[in-house]
Amino acid sequence: MARIRLNQEYRNKIANRIKQGLFQEETQEKKKYDDLKGQQVDINDKAWAMAEKIVRRHYTDEDVEKAYYLQNKFENVSTIAKDSCFHFHYMGTKEKRDYDNNIVIEDNVAIEKHFDFKLNGSIDEENNYSQNRDSQYGFALFRDEINAQEDCNADILIEQKDKDDNPHKRKFVENNEKYLGTNGGRDNQTKYGREWNEKYQLDLIGRDYCRDRSIACSEQEFKFLISWKQAKSQFVLAHEKWIESVLKQMKEIKIGLKGYKWLDEAIELANELGIEITDHEIIRTNSTGLVIYNPKNLAERIKGMKNTEKTREQKIAERVAYMQQQEINSDNLN
Repeated sequence: MARIRLNQEYRNKIANRIKQGLFQEETQEKKKYDDLKGQQVDINDKAWAMAEKIVRRHYTDEDVEKAYYLQNKFENVSTIAKDSCFHFHYMGTKEKRDYDNNIVIEDNVAIEKHFDFKLNGSIDEENNYSQNRDSQYGFALFRDEINAQEDCNADILIEQKDKDDNPHKRKFVENNEKYLGTNGGRDNQTKYGREWNEKYQLDLIGRDYCRDRSIACSEQEFKFLISWKQAKSQFVLAHEKWIESVLKQMKEIKIGLKGYKWLDEAIELANELGIEITDHEIIRTNSTGLVIYNPKNLAERIKGMKNTEKTREQKIAERVAYMQQQEINSDNLN
């Protein structure tokens, strides 16, 4: 049977099939993402229970009832509304520098942070700007749902991480946010955005700008909420590490595919990676100065890119083996 030349259409088909397969593999990176994803409902609910406890200690149910009574009675009274973000503070110590750049400890200083429970609320621990929004968390949490939609891509921020803002990136970010219902303000909240934000909101007395109503809490409560933000950041990072590991492999694979001349070479690569493809399947379906790699060697190279995070036991074993080899080398020299 005559060999079939590998054209660009076939390369794209095989690359897409391999990419699908890589996303399905149970690697360390994917497992960490999946494990942390499974914890998100619990950590958000626990943090919200803490926030609600703090808020209701300051704005009691009785206060809320009175505020609603006055607002409903008088047309010119607007004093209560639902919100999902808060400024909490506790009185503690803080370091600062004097004119001579010496460290000075200030006592009884308000230590304050902004905590936003919206789906696109900021997860930045340092930034206290109330209007900050962060799409990464929602994209990571609802990745499967987003990627099932046409013209949506939950991994777009990772794929475009080192690139300037551009129409391609903006298109997918806007489409993702529209699907989640996290853009356009309260009146435009749909699907997950509306359901999420309605779950995490409280009646609050005072002006809309939440910094004007910073609420006191204990240091322990404050640190618990900081740990909640950190846990969300770790989940976003796990999503990033997983996707980056696949993108790194695909970069190598595409270089290899460009160097292949025949279809059977590309199919061999896919099969060596554990992704079963036949030439009939590639031919009959529609398409969505380089070093030529031997398919088996390239497959082994790609496999070596997976599961790069080593356990403590693996690191100890490698260190022991290294020290033993050093002793052998020393004995041989002597």
